[in-house]
Amino acid sequence: MGREAMNVNWFPGHMTKALRNMESDLKLVDCVCEITDARIPRSSRNPALDEILGRKPRLVLLNRADQADGDMTRRWIEYYRARGIAALETDSRSGRGVDRFPQAVRTLLQEKLQALEAKGQGGRPLRAMVVGIPNVGKSTFINKAAGRKAAAASDRPGVTRGKQWVTVSRGLELLDTPGVLWPKFDDPVVGEHLAFTGAVKDQILDTEELASHLLSLLAGLAPQALKERYKLTETEGMEGWELLEAAAKKRGFLVSRGEADTLRMANVLLDEYRGGKLGRLTLEEPEC
Repeated sequence: MGREAMNVNWFPGHMTKALRNMESDLKLVDCVCEITDARIPRSSRNPALDEILGRKPRLVLLNRADQADGDMTRRWIEYYRARGIAALETDSRSGRGVDRFPQAVRTLLQEKLQALEAKGQGGRPLRAMVVGIPNVGKSTFINKAAGRKAAAASDRPGVTRGKQWVTVSRGLELLDTPGVLWPKFDDPVVGEHLAFTGAVKDQILDTEELASHLLSLLAGLAPQALKERYKLTETEGMEGWELLEAAAKKRGFLVSRGEADTLRMANVLLDEYRGGKLGRLTLEEPEC
């Protein structure tokens, strides 16, 4: 669409420590459960984890699947499985798919289980480290899997602190970890997509610019959703800022002299997108 993505960079110091702790805790677990956002499957995978986790068995969860396009999520599942990566779609808020998680871990670790049985250690619980970037629903997923409030959950990035072991079932224990980003987004689109979904704190960004970029993207991806939600009769050929002003006026968000209150509209747009009120939208598709 000819637009340039925002330059987004955010890496608090505590994330460096979290990565170091994650690396040292790997020896305590049998596998890693990487939770991603089904709306942005590529951007929500931390590339730093590949080096840290090495050859440790890994299960990728496409969480928030109820807010993503179902067909696109299935394409992503097929994409991972074709590359030998175990993958499962879940939605931690509704619980959809979470009940299949323990069996998915046992399938992933089938050889490990057989080896334990051979050693007479078949009763030992499996241990999985749960990792993911901020705001992918990691703690909510753990609570749903455990059937109780076992991990602190928040919409704010970086809430999980300290080492938390959670028993999900008699044969499975989870190690919760803080949400961790990486120091620099080499692809500005990645940083922008993370900002759209709230993985990066809004306080460091220009809210109106972010919202106008999101509108520009959605005008090409889901124009009907914009027309239905914000009564925008025409979106083709309009810039993101023009769409933001038009949406503000349609909502009656005005300031002095009848000018559009674009800041209020920007906050509403981001809240409604993140809350799934624009429909089930996936911003990224797998490579062919």
